[in-house]
Formats: sequence, C-alpha cells, structure tokens
Amino acid sequence: MPVGTLEVLLISAKGLENTDYLCNMDPYVVLTCRSQEQKSSIASGKGSNPEWNETFIFSISEGAKELNLKIMDSDTGTQDDLVGRVRIPLDPVYHEGSLPATVYNVVKDEQYCGEIKVGLNFAPEKRSARNFQMEEEDYGGWKQSSYM
Repeated sequence: MPVGTLEVLLISAKGLENTDYLCNMDPYVVLTCRSQEQKSSIASGKGSNPEWNETFIFSISEGAKELNLKIMDSDTGTQDDLVGRVRIPLDPVYHEGSLPATVYNVVKDEQYCGEIKVGLNFAPEKRSARNFQMEEEDYGGWKQSSYM
C-alpha cells in the first residue's frame, strides 16, 4: 500500500434527493479516509445541485483503501439529515497519480439518489534509499571493540 498525500477536490453534486420539504436543503459533505475526517462548507440554500469547489488534504498511510463521502443536509434546530453516501476506491489514483473530475453515484439504502463530482491527486511519499556502501574498515570488528 502506498504512503503519501491525497488531495481531494470536492466540486459539485446534482440531482440530490431534497430532504427538506418546504425549502431547499443546505448540503455539506463529510469526507473520511480511515480515521481522518474533514467537513466541507454548507452550501446554504443550494438544494439538489450544490457547488463547493473545495480542496481537502489527507495523509495516506498503509491500509487506506477508500475515501468515504457522506452527504448531509444541515438543519437548524433538528438533527442533520443523511442525503446519501459514496465510496471511492483509492487504488486507481495510487496507480495513476491523478484522476480528473469524476462523477460518482450517491446511494442511500441501496438506492441511487444523485451524483457527486470529485477530482483526486495522489503524491507518494519520497522514501530515500539508504546508502549501504561501506568500506572494509567501517564494518567494525573485534579489533575495534573496547571490551576488555
């Protein structure tokens, strides 16, 4: 598994199921990669077709296989409503280094409920190769021992 930095560009969504009955919903996205969680701004009054154009940075360590997005509707005075979820596998971006803005299906209770557009960039951590070239005297042996 790669180690490095994942840059997520959260662009927009469209066709989201409106969870507010009397007015446009106020969607936001919770992005999770393993134990790291970040939250987008609230697209106030943007309803089913919000735009964010926000960038998020995640530190990728061993075992990070997917990015999870949870689209929520911000409600004042009551608990926020779940609009839907998206799971984005990270293997393609690990291999390609960059994935252009791609549309992913938003799903709730195994039902399609809109789509979200996300771009991904991955920068692998540069691991320096250790220099193991040693000269004969550098090995250190019984002659260099200070044990008496």
